Amino acid sequence: MIESLPDADSIIVIWFKLLCLAGKQNNHGVFMMNGKIAYTDAMMATIFRRKESTVKLALSTFERFGMIEIINGAITIPNWGKHQNFEQIENRLEYQRNYQKEYRKKQKELSESPIEAIGGKKTLRKCLRKQNVNTPDKIREEKIRLDKIREEGEEPPTPLPAKKEKPIKHKYGEYEKVMLDDNQLEKLKTEFPGDWQERIQRLDDYVASTGKVYKDHLATIRNWAKRDAEKKTAGSKGPRWGDADYYKCDPEDSL
Repeated sequence: MIESLPDADSIIVIWFKLLCLAGKQNNHGVFMMNGKIAYTDAMMATIFRRKESTVKLALSTFERFGMIEIINGAITIPNWGKHQNFEQIENRLEYQRNYQKEYRKKQKELSESPIEAIGGKKTLRKCLRKQNVNTPDKIREEKIRLDKIREEGEEPPTPLPAKKEKPIKHKYGEYEKVMLDDNQLEKLKTEFPGDWQERIQRLDDYVASTGKVYKDHLATIRNWAKRDAEKKTAGSKGPRWGDADYYKCDPEDSL
C-alpha cells in the first residue's frame, strides 16, 4: 500500500532508517534521546538527512498503518520484539555453540586415541603425523585403510622419511656478520688452530664494511686461506691476507 503512495521510495527508506535507529538505541522501540527527550520530526529529518516535510509524511503514513504509535509525545514502534527475532537469534547461537563443542570433542578423540598401527611398533598417530595426515576425515580414512591392510595380512605402509633439519647457525665476530653452525666452527678450529678467531673477525669486518653476502662463510675463509697459500708459494709480492686489496675477490665468491 505504501508503494502506491507518492514518494513511496523515500517513505520506505525512512522506515528502514527508523528501524536501524531503534536497533542502535536499544530502547525497546521508543525513540528518546538520553532517555529524556523525545525525538521530533525535525530531529529525525537531520539524522536521516531527508527533508522535514518528507519525514512528516512518512511518520503520518506509518501511524496511519499502525507501524508506529505516538505515546506521550514519543514515537514508538509497536511489537518491537518481532523485528528483532530474539528467540531465533538465541537458538541459532546456542546451536553453533553446541556444534562447535561436539566438533572439538570429536577432533580431540581422533587425535589423542593411541590406536596401534600394523606391526605394533608405531602408533597410528605417529604414522599419520609423518605422512602429514592431520584432518579428522583423513585420520578416519587412514585408520580404515590400515585396518583393512592388517586384516588382509599385507605389509604395513612405510612412513615417509622425516625431513632433515638444517643445523642452526650462530653469529660470530664483532659485527655478528659471520654465520657458522657448531660443526663448521669445529672444522675451522681444526684447520686453523692458531688464528681461527682472527680469520673470523677479518671476514666479519669485510662483510660489515662492504655489505657483500656469502653463501657459506666457512668456504669463504677456506678460499681466502687457499689463495693466501698459493701466493706465498709462488712468491708473489701482491696483497697478502689482511691487506685491503686482498679482499677484492672475484664476483663468484659472493651471491
